[in-house]
Order: sequence, then structure tokens, then C-alpha cells
Amino acid sequence: APLAPAPRTPVRSFDGLEVDTDSMEVRVHGALVPLTPTELRLLLEFTAAPGIVLERAVLLERVWDYEWGADTRVVDVHVQRLRAKIGGGRIETVRGFGYKLRRAE
Repeated sequence: APLAPAPRTPVRSFDGLEVDTDSMEVRVHGALVPLTPTELRLLLEFTAAPGIVLERAVLLERVWDYEWGADTRVVDVHVQRLRAKIGGGRIETVRGFGYKLRRAE
């Protein structure tokens, strides 16, 4: 008999940050945090790969559907806005490469 799929967990939790991928709601320590659609797509990329460095070009392609060569500053601006809403220590800058989600300190 084929294996049953693993139960899917719609909520991704990281030290008080919760992202519900069904309702597309984000909470920080239980408080609902309104995000723009772009900020939410960016956060979904980070929570899908916690601790993994996501290069700006990869984020541009996945979140904005841009090809390499586009201005990567748009990523930086949106990451700064996202940090302001969810807590600055959660998204770490990896100089010369991109960003990664880390646990808040």
C-alpha cells in the first residue's frame, strides 16, 4: 500500500513568529501583523527555508518574478519594511549574498 502523505502543518512557528499558510495571517507573539502581499510572499520564502541564505537574485525571481539583472535594491527595501513589522533580529543580512531567517534573540 502506498504511504499516506505526511500531515501538513499550515502554521510555521519561529520564536513567537507564526505564519499561517492557509489563512495567510502573520502573528508576532499572538498579535496579528498586517503585511502587504509582497512582504507576505517574502516572509513565506524565508519561513520555507529557515537558516538558509536566500540570494537577492533568487528572491527577485521568486517574489517579484524578475530575471537577474533587475535592481536588487527593491529586495533590500522590502526586507527593511518586513523587519520593522516582525522584529529586526529575525532576518539576518549575509553580506555579499542575501538574507536568511534566524531565530530572534
